[in-house]
Amino acid sequence: MGLLQWAVAGAAGYGLWRMVNREQNAQPRAAFADGETSSDNFAQVRSAGTEGMRSTPQRWDDVDQASDESFPASDPPSTY
Repeated sequence: MGLLQWAVAGAAGYGLWRMVNREQNAQPRAAFADGETSSDNFAQVRSAGTEGMRSTPQRWDDVDQASDESFPASDPPSTY
């Protein structure tokens, strides 16, 4: 295969990859509540607590809240 053919194949593959990626990025993330994601949120970190979640958990207590607020810290919450 010549160099020009490889370049055309690479450009076509890149175009397909961009098209698929654009469709995936158009849908909001599953962990985020509506309005949580924006272009300002470049690190993709949601607010702590159930108000930052798309679906409210059936069971949520103080330990869950403390654990969610401490993320992504490596230490467990003090109430654990």
